[in-house]
Amino acid sequence: MPILSYQLPDKHLRSSGTVESIFYNRNALICLTEVGLGQTKMAVIFLVCFQKKCKLNLEKSVQDAANRKISCSVLNVENGINDEACELVSGVELSLGEDDDNIRAYLFKAVKNNNGTGLLLLSDIFGFEDSFTRDFAYRVACNGYNILVPDLFRGNPWTKDQPKTEFEQWIARQNPERIAKDISTWTKWLVDEFMAAGISKKLGIIGFCFGGGRVLEVLAQDQGACFGTGISFYGTRMDPLVASQIKAPVLFILGDNDPLCAVSETENIQKKIDKGSKVVIFPGRGHGFAHRPASPEEDEDAEQAFVIMRDWLYNHLLV
Repeated sequence: MPILSYQLPDKHLRSSGTVESIFYNRNALICLTEVGLGQTKMAVIFLVCFQKKCKLNLEKSVQDAANRKISCSVLNVENGINDEACELVSGVELSLGEDDDNIRAYLFKAVKNNNGTGLLLLSDIFGFEDSFTRDFAYRVACNGYNILVPDLFRGNPWTKDQPKTEFEQWIARQNPERIAKDISTWTKWLVDEFMAAGISKKLGIIGFCFGGGRVLEVLAQDQGACFGTGISFYGTRMDPLVASQIKAPVLFILGDNDPLCAVSETENIQKKIDKGSKVVIFPGRGHGFAHRPASPEEDEDAEQAFVIMRDWLYNHLLV
């Protein structure tokens, strides 16, 4: 089995495994190594904080609700290190079904101070492997959550190098019924993993852009059975007709300079839902500012939006 080593600023770290891919985000070096687990194919994710001295705990095995063995590799902060800015997260890639029915997702779990609550994060059009989406999921998990990010597009997300003239053709190929079925499958997995085990009272759902629009559909279908709240960041293609069917409070976060998510439309949807729902508007901000800020000014608003979301989750799922 090949050995992969990195020389980090403060620590020489070694991990073993068959290397699938490596990528960086603003907070961490992430290395994926594939492990075979019977009929379930998973990839261990090693999260290595650059700003803190961390050491790796290899091959920690757990059992999921279906009694499948999952190998997770986690980070431990060395004694005496202030880890306030470097929370601990373990990750695993999940794969359900086979062949054409195969669906994938990433599960990020807080290692330290895990509150037992499961969250579903629906990505924008760039998919679940996008570094901005993973970075956001990682930060949410840092706050004690278990957050699942499904592959909504079955390995065929929109990419930035595609001509914009092809977008409508691409989106037309994303079958709404298939996407809804995949989301339902992963919701059931979360229910079995966290709610049925008595770990989580209710689940939460978060979505960006395309995923933000799907949040409403999921909550309307759920009828308050599994999800205790939803958060929609500048949702697109939102269906106002489903709003009255939603039984859980929804937080809407958007900018007033967003051509893809109109403030007036969002406010009308919020009024139909009511049930303590809320719209938070950031003046001058456009589409995507909260999870992929393009300037220092947007970064400040993105941080504020994250705090608002974090407090909302706490108040509606943990209190």
